[in-house]
Amino acid sequence: MSEVSSAGLSDPAAESARDTDLARAGDDAAFTRLVGPLRRELHAHCYRMLGSTHDADDALQDALLRAWRGFARFEGRSSLRSWLYTVATRTCLDLVGARGKRALPVDLGPSSDRAVLDSAPVRDIAWLGPYPDAGLRDGPAGPQARYEQREAVELAFIAALQHLPGNQRAALLLFDVLGFSVAEIAATMDTSTTSVNSALARARRIVAEKVPASTQQQTLRQLGDQQLREIVAAYCAALENGDADTLVALLTEDVTWSMPPLSHWYRGRAAVTDFAVQVPLSGCGAWQHIPITANGQAAVAGYLWSEDAGAYLGWSVNVFTLRDSKIADITSFIGPEHLAAFDLPISVS
Repeated sequence: MSEVSSAGLSDPAAESARDTDLARAGDDAAFTRLVGPLRRELHAHCYRMLGSTHDADDALQDALLRAWRGFARFEGRSSLRSWLYTVATRTCLDLVGARGKRALPVDLGPSSDRAVLDSAPVRDIAWLGPYPDAGLRDGPAGPQARYEQREAVELAFIAALQHLPGNQRAALLLFDVLGFSVAEIAATMDTSTTSVNSALARARRIVAEKVPASTQQQTLRQLGDQQLREIVAAYCAALENGDADTLVALLTEDVTWSMPPLSHWYRGRAAVTDFAVQVPLSGCGAWQHIPITANGQAAVAGYLWSEDAGAYLGWSVNVFTLRDSKIADITSFIGPEHLAAFDLPISVS
């Protein structure tokens, strides 16, 4: 029978201790209860390390399997959360070493001045992917963290992390995003505190060079929910109505638009407008959209009409980076596989 507090309620600490003992003895249900509250944040950590929701799924599954198999050795000298982050980080470091970094089209070459109509998907590149941010907490993970949880999945931040070697990536995430101490990180990475401090300093310099001073979380708070909905609705209406003027009015002068796994990308209103007019506004067909959020940013899922299917089929997840009240970047992650991660249908009528 559960231990009961004086208020007549079960004691969480006692229940956790009992589940820990049961899990050490091989009770998988007890282990599942212990790790359940931490799965969401562990998954986000794996995505930050790997830049792919699919890889994060695999890494978390592998990490929890490793943790389960080694749980008899968990002595409780650190918290369960800290121990699980150690297992997850080491799992991700193995994958980073094997798979390398993920890229966006802007990492591969210069922008195109005119619409490229015969662009084919590039399949030999490990592309960065979008992240379903539902369930992520607002604010920092702890008092020592420098980033909010949603800031730390924004596209610019995740893309910047891809330019770091695995040890620097892990040090930055564990210290600045999750608030672990240098000593805890050294134990996690089986290295010295001097090495952690050095990796952290180098990582911060590189990320500072690549991440805008204003985060999307700051921009979204300044805009407010109503204005944000109006911007997203105007984008959807522009594509669905083939309205180039409305679309152009939403864009900054230096707007960029990229579409992984296509390698071509566009910078500036003229180039983006040329692409938009020839491809999504007139060349593709009829659209429908579902507003969502991805990577802590405004986004829409795009569905393209198929005569054969007699329905709109899932085509892309489009993530917007906003500056003031305009769209400064559109990253269109093409492929119906991205919609599944957001629990979206593969088609709409």
